[in-house]
Amino acid sequence: MPKPRLIVTRCLTDDVHARAARDYDAWLNPEDRLLGTDELIGLAAGADALLICVSEKLTRAVIDRLPSRMKIVSSFSAGTEHIDLAAARAKGLIIGNAPHGVTTATAEIAMLLILGACRRAPEGEALIRSGGWTGWTPTQLLGRRLDGKVLGIMGLGRIGQALARRARAFEMVIHYHNRRRLPPAEEHGAVYHGSFESLVAVCDIVSLNAPSTPQTKRIVNAATLRQMKPGVILVNSARGDLVDDAALIAALRSGHVAYAGLDVFDGEPRINPGYLGLPNTFLLPHMGSSAIEARTQMGFEALDNIDAVLAGREPPYRVA
Repeated sequence: MPKPRLIVTRCLTDDVHARAARDYDAWLNPEDRLLGTDELIGLAAGADALLICVSEKLTRAVIDRLPSRMKIVSSFSAGTEHIDLAAARAKGLIIGNAPHGVTTATAEIAMLLILGACRRAPEGEALIRSGGWTGWTPTQLLGRRLDGKVLGIMGLGRIGQALARRARAFEMVIHYHNRRRLPPAEEHGAVYHGSFESLVAVCDIVSLNAPSTPQTKRIVNAATLRQMKPGVILVNSARGDLVDDAALIAALRSGHVAYAGLDVFDGEPRINPGYLGLPNTFLLPHMGSSAIEARTQMGFEALDNIDAVLAGREPPYRVA
C-alpha cells in the first residue's frame, strides 16, 4: 500500500525529516527554499497533508486552490495568524499547530532579554569587540539587579507562566494582564491587572508574551508608553506587531524607556532602522524557539496531527 503524500515546506531538523521520510512519501526542502504560491499549490496537488511554517501564508485564495484530497495542514508554530482559519473551516480542511515545543525555549529567550537589558550586555560586548575597553572602573556600564523588581507579563499563558517561574528564581515580583484572570492556584501569587494600562503603570520591566490579535496589535504605543514608569525596560519575545516602532524608538531616544530587548519585529526581517543606532537596545533575530530540542518537538507535534488525521483520528493539537 503506498504511503500518504506529505509536503514539508521548509528545512526542519534531521529527526523531523527522518520521521517524515519513514512514515510518508515525503517531499522535503533541504535547501530551505522559500516556496511561491504557485509552486506550493503545484506540490499540494497530489498530496494528502501539508506541514507548513509561518513563512507560508494560507490566505482564503490559497486555501481555495488546495486539492480536495488534502485532509490536513499542520503548522510548525504555536501561532496561526498566517492561516485563514475561517476559510479552512469552510473548505472542511483540518488545521493543526505545534503549541508546546516553543514554551521553554521562548521563556528562556525572554529571560535572556531581561537580563541583557538590565545588565546592559549588548553595550558591554560592543565595548570589548571595538577594542575600547580600558579596564574595570567603579561606574562603568551600571545596570540594574533583578531582585525586588516588578515584572509585568502581558499574556500569562504557557510561555508567560514559564517566564514567571524563571523570574521568581531571580526574586522578581510578578504582575500580569490577561483577557481573563487565572484561577488563584495558577497565579502562584502573581498580581492581576484588568487592563494593560494598569499593569504597566507599576512595573519596572514589561514583557510582552501575548499573541497577535486585533486587540493586542500596537498595544505598546505612544499612549501606553506614557503610562509606563520613567526608566522602564520593555522586552518582546511574542510578536513584532504588538509594538508601534516609531513610538518605542522615540521613547528610547528620550530615555523614558531605558532599554528594550527585542526578539521579534513588525515586518521582519525588515527592521525599522531607527533601532539600529540605539545603544540601549538588545536585538535578536527571532530566536525564541531556536533550540534543537524545541524545533524537533515542534516538528513532532506537527507530525502528530498529520498521523492522527490520516489514521482517521482527532488530531491532538487541532485549531480548526
